[in-house]
Formats: sequence, structure tokens, C-alpha cells
Amino acid sequence: MSFRQLPPDLMKQRLALPDGAVRLLIDTDTANEIDDQYALAWALLSPEKMTVEAVTAEPFSFAHHQPQLIAAERAIESGDKHQEHLVGGFQGWINRLHAQGRRAADLEFVGPAEGMELSYQEILTIYEKLGMESKGKVFRGADRYMEAADEPVNSDSVSTIIDLAKSGSDPLYIAAMGCVTNIASALLLAPEITENVVVIWTSAYPSNAPHCNRPSLNLVQDLHASRIIFNSGVPHIYLPGYHVGAQLKISKPEMEKFVKGRGAIGDYLWHLYTNNPLHKMFALENTDRRTWVIWDIINIAWLINPDWVPTHITQSPILDDQLYWKHDDSRHAMREAHDVQRDEIFLDFYNKLAVAAK
Repeated sequence: MSFRQLPPDLMKQRLALPDGAVRLLIDTDTANEIDDQYALAWALLSPEKMTVEAVTAEPFSFAHHQPQLIAAERAIESGDKHQEHLVGGFQGWINRLHAQGRRAADLEFVGPAEGMELSYQEILTIYEKLGMESKGKVFRGADRYMEAADEPVNSDSVSTIIDLAKSGSDPLYIAAMGCVTNIASALLLAPEITENVVVIWTSAYPSNAPHCNRPSLNLVQDLHASRIIFNSGVPHIYLPGYHVGAQLKISKPEMEKFVKGRGAIGDYLWHLYTNNPLHKMFALENTDRRTWVIWDIINIAWLINPDWVPTHITQSPILDDQLYWKHDDSRHAMREAHDVQRDEIFLDFYNKLAVAAK
């Protein structure tokens, strides 16, 4: 589909740093791991910087990893350690599984429909732990990924995105914390909303990186949707996960001192950290001594204080068939992050948990 490009002045306005409280919709795969819950809680505890008008559930699934894992397992066992089989840390993953007496085929993954429903329920849990009303604010999203670039997946989330984008005098910021099926579908069904939204999305490598983006779960699950975000000309704040958001690590001692005991939400986040479902999936051991990346708080950090997530204006890249970035000087502008102030971000998060627990 061909989208109408925004006038340069309007694009410049939409890509400007946020000033004051913004209208926000959070699109999230909240049950995917544990980071979205932190981000959602922090957003809801930051009304001075954002009004969370809706939270929409995204589909998610790790099932696409299984064929790659099985191929990597065969390659390792045959001695043919070709790089394409081992991209994304598959060799270490297989080695850890084998050390536990497990095989790649033993892993069980939810499908995107179940992932979306689990995320929907997890969003409700976060509202409950915060003692906040969720009625009329939380919506189910896509139950599958897009099958073609011009085939949106309609849902309550898509309708909500379109309706909120068309309401109000201020633009709607959309914090995308997972695959972007809901957002891309809304853009396909109502392309005029590109003038009224700003998409903040964390995924993949910096646009100037030479690496294959296949390891990025947020990007690779729905490639049709991902390409729409980069190709449509929608105002886009791109926050690379590798290795910008990846700096947002938190340790168990920090969790115990600054999160545990900070009300029902603090105790729930502590529970998630100490019962992380990805520890078992990735066959991780010595988890007490490991840190964990709380990836998706980068979206909220940029909204609270853009100085904590330094960005620059660049051109939107092209995602090629092999999932590498390509560049064209005629492409539209986007804003891209290149660093984070990790300590300042977590200090604000800890402070707001402490205030909420009083």
C-alpha cells in the first residue's frame, strides 16, 4: 500500500522531543516475559508525563525459534557449525538444553493467539496490583500475524488505536512493546491517522549496524507489520534493543532492596523477577547471580525525560529480505536512540514505586 508522506514541517513537529504530559496508548505483549509489566506499571505511575488512555494486547510467540533451534542442534551435533544456524545465541541455548538432558524438540511454545490472551490478562493484573480501574481501558488485539503486506488483522485494539488517533487535539503517542501487528493493521485500515500518531517502538539493531536483525523477537514475529512501520512514513521514534535498550539491566540485589515490599505491585514485580518464565525456556542456571534486561521501559523513559534516552534524527531504513538494513537518501525522517542513562531511569522507577507504596 502507498501511504501519503507527511509534510516536512508536520513530520518535524511530530518527531520533536515530548514536552509536558502526552496522550499515550500502550501496545504490549505483557506476558511475553517480565519487562512489559515494569514498563506498564511505571507509565501508570507517571501521570505528570503521560495519560494512559488505553492498553492493547499484542500477539506473541517464540515458536518461530524451534525450527532454527533444531537446525542448530543438528549442525552442532554434526560438527557443521555454520554461522547461519547459530545466529542469535542458538549454540549457547542448545548447549544449556543438552546439559539439562533436554532437546530442542522438547520445548513447548504458545501460539500468537494464546500469547495475546495471556498478555490481555496480564495487563489486567498490573492494573489490579496498582489498585487502578481497568474497565474500558484494556483491549484484546490480533490473534495472528499479518499474512501479507496488505492484509490487516482487525481487532478491538485496532479499532481503539484508530478511534483514539482521530480524537483529541493532541497527537496520540503509541508505545509499542512487542510485535506491531495491531499498529500496522490500524495504519492499513485508516492511513490518515499517520498525521495524528507518533509510534515509539523498541526492536532490533541500530539502523547503521551491519548485523542481521533476525535475533529481534519484536521485529521478526510479524515482518509485514515491521516493514509497514519503517515504510509508511508514520512518525517513528525508533529505540534499538541491541545494544541500547540492552543496557537496562537490573540485578536481584537491586530488586530485593528497591522493588520488593513496595506495595502489591512491587511484590508482584519481585515475583516475576524470581519466577521468570524465560529462565526455564532458555535453560538458564545460576539465575541468582544473573541480571535481566528490562527492555521495554526504554519507551517510557524517553517520554518521561528524553535526556535519559538520547536520540538523533536520521532516515528510516529499509529492511531487506535477509533482514539487514539498507539505506536510501530519499527516505523519510525518523528519530533514533543511540544511548540510555541507565541509572537515572531506574532511580525514577524506584522512587515512583516507593511513593505508590506509601
